[in-house]
Amino acid sequence: MTEVVLDPGPLPVGPYDKKGPGWWGVLSLIATEAALFTYLLFSYYFYDLQLPHSWRPAEPPKLNLSAPDTLVLLVSSAAVWFAERSLKKGSRSRAGIGILVGLILGAIFVVVQIFEWKSKTFTPQTSVYGSIYFTITTFHLAHVLVGLLALLFVLIWIAFGYFDNERHAAVSNVVIYWHFVDVVWLFIFSTFYITPYLW
Repeated sequence: MTEVVLDPGPLPVGPYDKKGPGWWGVLSLIATEAALFTYLLFSYYFYDLQLPHSWRPAEPPKLNLSAPDTLVLLVSSAAVWFAERSLKKGSRSRAGIGILVGLILGAIFVVVQIFEWKSKTFTPQTSVYGSIYFTITTFHLAHVLVGLLALLFVLIWIAFGYFDNERHAAVSNVVIYWHFVDVVWLFIFSTFYITPYLW
């Protein structure tokens, strides 16, 4: 009978300060996705300037779900930042806890976002506004799901001991991506939930 031994050796990624291909890849991805969201948000503002304000729903959006959901996402960003910082200091257990908290809060964000969608009185087929709203928020939710998957893999790899205070590039790359997802949501939240109260 053959005995299988799991070797928790390091993943083929270098130290974060050497900014390898993964780091540049994540930055390239973020630049591309930032351009995508810029164009999508531009479409909202374009219509808002070209069409009468009646193109938007008559009532300003309620903040009872979106505001707490925004806070949840911001706290998740702080949690993964804590995880990365802990790993750099050599504490894998704290890093794992931070990633786990970020993962749970990200999942809560997804659930609340689905409830937010269900509470809307419009659909993507109802109007231009509905189409833009659901297109942008769906694209963002897709990015959140990708981020959650990445956080899950990082959490598993931390549990297997693949990372330490010198080798943590993959964790740092995932954290950068997660921060990007959170920043994008701040722009989306400001666009759909704050600006209608301003004009």
